Amino acid sequence: MVEFGKRLKDLRTSKNLTQKQLGDMVGVKNSIISFYENGDRMPSPEVIRLLAYYLHVTSDYLMGIEKKPSVDVSGLTESDILLVRSLVDTLREKNAK
Repeated sequence: MVEFGKRLKDLRTSKNLTQKQLGDMVGVKNSIISFYENGDRMPSPEVIRLLAYYLHVTSDYLMGIEKKPSVDVSGLTESDILLVRSLVDTLREKNAK
């Protein structure tokens, strides 16, 4: 549960969200977000789904099953997705040198 809480806090702060803002998004109080981040409670599957949605990660990443975050391309057009993939490939090539 500690890994979940740390990932949740890291994702929340990287998006410059307060606990209250994130709690409002998923329908819980800020104190509940604090409990999640401290490892004192685990959210329900529905709240995990909402957290993943609003933080733009998979629930598997949030839960620590996936070790690397993935890029959420939902809502993008097919040509936008191809552009994102091309950019990722270009950055990989640049960093491999």
